[in-house]
Amino acid sequence: MLSITPKHKVYLAVQAIDFRCGIDGLSALCHKNFAMDPFSGHYFIFRNRRASAIKILIFDSQGFWLCQKRLSKGTFRHWPKTSASVIMFSSTQLQVLLQNGNPAAVNTEPPWRLISD
Repeated sequence: MLSITPKHKVYLAVQAIDFRCGIDGLSALCHKNFAMDPFSGHYFIFRNRRASAIKILIFDSQGFWLCQKRLSKGTFRHWPKTSASVIMFSSTQLQVLLQNGNPAAVNTEPPWRLISD
């Protein structure tokens, strides 16, 4: 079970990737195509061409985790459509996406806010 907390940054690759890529291929994508450090501990989310499966790449200071979820029926209907190659998600939006919900409809408070005296 993954522990997805607000302290984790979540980056979602908008375009589909070749799902034959493993840990090395996905970390190279993060580094070369997105100019991001795969060793940062952030969550990197990818989808296949049919949008029926997603992969999550995470580094936890000891090694990489590569998680995959494939839907038994249908596709991830609410995958963002934008011209950007990568977008940032909140941990709540990722949890909604993993349940095949609409992450754009998530309306939550920011994880940190100033408390006045």
